[in-house]
Amino acid sequence: MKNRLYALVLVFALPLLGGCAAALVGGAVGGGVLLANDRRTVGTVTEDQSIEFKGGQRLGNRVPDGHINVTSYNRLVLLSGEVPNAAAREDAENVTRNIDNVRGVFNELQIGPNTARTVRANDAFITSKVKARFFEARQFNPVHVKVVTENGTVFLMGLVNRAEGETASELARTTSGVQKVVRLFEYLD
Repeated sequence: MKNRLYALVLVFALPLLGGCAAALVGGAVGGGVLLANDRRTVGTVTEDQSIEFKGGQRLGNRVPDGHINVTSYNRLVLLSGEVPNAAAREDAENVTRNIDNVRGVFNELQIGPNTARTVRANDAFITSKVKARFFEARQFNPVHVKVVTENGTVFLMGLVNRAEGETASELARTTSGVQKVVRLFEYLD
């Protein structure tokens, strides 16, 4: 009974936690299950987390007036967000390329003012809708595709076969609020 109460409290508290919710659920409830289904090795997952942490730290210090997201999947890094000028965009890519274990960088940083918090909240909502559609469709393992949304553009990363990539792309493309889908997959076949 006590465990059910804790689970209910956790479920109702998740919306209040914002970005921390995924980390909490992954660590407390299903981290081992998700990792067991991941196509990346445990070492690569750890490297991806390290790359994201180092990238966030270094770029936050280098471009304090920008809004830069660093997402790493299989040591390929997506830079998304906004920077004030072309020099900052180029610098962000160079700094990221020099992080240990980075195999490549997709620089999708836009030059311009930072998006408003309402836009970022909508992006988080779009990401959750896309992920929910992946789970509902049951056509591939959603753990194999990472979803990042920036200003209505959905970026898809992962290790997938072509059929999984096509299905994920179509589900994302037909999700309300999505303006564009960018595929950054590594194909297994």
